[in-house]
Amino acid sequence: MSDQPGFFDLDDRYEQLSKSGDPLERLSEVVNFEAFRYRLVKALKRTDGAKGGRPPYDPVLMFKILVLQALYNLSDEQAEFMIRDRLSFMRFLGLGMNDPVPDATTIWLFREHLGKANAIEKIFAHFDKVLTERGYLAMSGQILDASVVPAPRQRNNDDEKRAIKEGRIPEGWEDHPAKLRQKDRDARWTVKFSKAKPREDGMEQRDIAVPAFGYKNHISTDRRHGLIRKWTVSDAAAHDGARLPDLLDKNNTAGSVWADTAYRSKKNEVHMERHGFVSQVHRKKPKGRPMPERTSKANGRKSKVRARVEHVFAVQKGPMALFIRTVGIARARTKIGMANLVYNMKRLVWLEARGAPG
Repeated sequence: MSDQPGFFDLDDRYEQLSKSGDPLERLSEVVNFEAFRYRLVKALKRTDGAKGGRPPYDPVLMFKILVLQALYNLSDEQAEFMIRDRLSFMRFLGLGMNDPVPDATTIWLFREHLGKANAIEKIFAHFDKVLTERGYLAMSGQILDASVVPAPRQRNNDDEKRAIKEGRIPEGWEDHPAKLRQKDRDARWTVKFSKAKPREDGMEQRDIAVPAFGYKNHISTDRRHGLIRKWTVSDAAAHDGARLPDLLDKNNTAGSVWADTAYRSKKNEVHMERHGFVSQVHRKKPKGRPMPERTSKANGRKSKVRARVEHVFAVQKGPMALFIRTVGIARARTKIGMANLVYNMKRLVWLEARGAPG
């Protein structure tokens, strides 16, 4: 008796997956992945297979593998295994039981090609146009924020750290190419502050400082739909406020801009006013003086709006478990850009389930 499932057995299993609410099936129904083909082909600049050699895998199939990686926090090796193992992944990719599966190296090379062509930024912009065409315009102002995306911590001594900060390759690293390839000289350390639990005696508890290593995902979301409209990537130590000009979305139908105190500076306020934006950025506490009650209440009202951007980071840190396994800011930009794009895809599925936009 054959161990291979027959056609009707496979069909029955797919039917059961659909009844169980396969999220990848719903994603395929809402997002037209074929619409990305032109930009993928243009970025890859593939030759026609007539010149010999093994023909490349379909670019849309490979792009959908990157989507799976972003959705489920999969390494290249894990992605290869899970495609072979999960029927839902095979159906999402349009693969049959006997079709070849791209290996980890092929997945890595595909992502490298897209990164070198800065294709993720162009694909993200294309999908933003698709969102607009479907009625999800950037509306009601925008919210800016940033979040640290962790990367593997580097074990460097003080001299090596000093050389990296100065933009030099530490002494001796060039003599060991394998070691140099594994060292991330773009990521940086920073300190994140988290709210401490209230003390039982009622005394005020200071925020907890937590060191973090990696990169930052800087985003601007529209207030109406909660979609990411602009984004950029930096090392974790970069100042959030310096990224404000790159994040402002001129296509938003309203001019208000919400952000925390990290974005409050005279330079940023002048920039927003000059370009027609209305600052709703939190005001800082005066040095050596208590926060005026009027300012405190205004900040509180702004916080209720600004808190909506935290949903993006909650999804990326939770279900998507965004983590940088690659080395260097160029590759980190590709990974984080894909995470932002896939978040918008997930958000579109949710918005469509609610009904018409508006």
